[in-house]
Amino acid sequence: MDLHQLRLLRELGERGSLAAVARSQHVSASAVSQQLTALQRTVEVPLTERRGRNLVLTGAGQALASAAVDVSVAMSSAEQAVSRYVQDPTATVSVSAFTSAGLTWFGPLLHALSREGGPRLVFHDRDVGQDAFPALTADYDLVIAHRLEHSSPWPATITALPLVREPLDVAMSERHRLAHAPSVGVADLREEEWVSVQEGFPLESALQAIAVHAGKPLNITHRINEFFVAAAIVSAGSAIALMPRHTAPPPTGSGIVLKPLHDLPLARHVDLLCRPEALHRTAVHEVATTLQHHAATKELRRNG
Repeated sequence: MDLHQLRLLRELGERGSLAAVARSQHVSASAVSQQLTALQRTVEVPLTERRGRNLVLTGAGQALASAAVDVSVAMSSAEQAVSRYVQDPTATVSVSAFTSAGLTWFGPLLHALSREGGPRLVFHDRDVGQDAFPALTADYDLVIAHRLEHSSPWPATITALPLVREPLDVAMSERHRLAHAPSVGVADLREEEWVSVQEGFPLESALQAIAVHAGKPLNITHRINEFFVAAAIVSAGSAIALMPRHTAPPPTGSGIVLKPLHDLPLARHVDLLCRPEALHRTAVHEVATTLQHHAATKELRRNG
């Protein structure tokens, strides 16, 4: 049964004629009649009957019209419940991020939104391949994701809010032969030993681009996703690695230096992904806006 049709049946019982129902709905009497005819086809007993010139409800029609009142009350309650959920500024907002993004932004988000009456934040770390980030929007309200520059854009079915464009540098020990150079070129790195991410993760494509420009495969010895683990390997030995310049800088005193590639600029985009309807929720919108503001402010400080 169609809710609109049930409402028309109720209106007929209360207003007493098709013409009165049509006027109340700002439609023609024939349009009302067609809807009631469609409703009649869903039940086995007559809902209306002619009484003189008027169309009136039968006993079954009156029973169904009475039930329609209960249905309208239930729908109104449901709509109000959804409205309260959407507009609640203190609602729980789940946020997932790859590890270095969580390290960069989870703390500042908690600090910025810890006031009374603010959203309740629930954080998750999810380090996945680039193609798997969009699917996470089904499980979390907001997903901090990254993709390499010039890679395929995120699917049009999700909303992507840009946070930062982050250069990728070559990390090496301060004892490395290139440690005192202001920058390095691809030719300088042809024979180096590398720490790479696991296969399928975003930075792997950047390493492949270096290999293409070098004209030979890179000598990949270690596969580590966590940048701080990779930094420990780089610091202790002769291996080098690609690392993001801002969200996962080597710790102070780690013995690591970062060098830009002057002949092959590499970068990644860090974006905030969500399903389009998620931003209609007041709490989700506030978290997203706060995160964008924090990322933009930090970027201005770096460039200033």
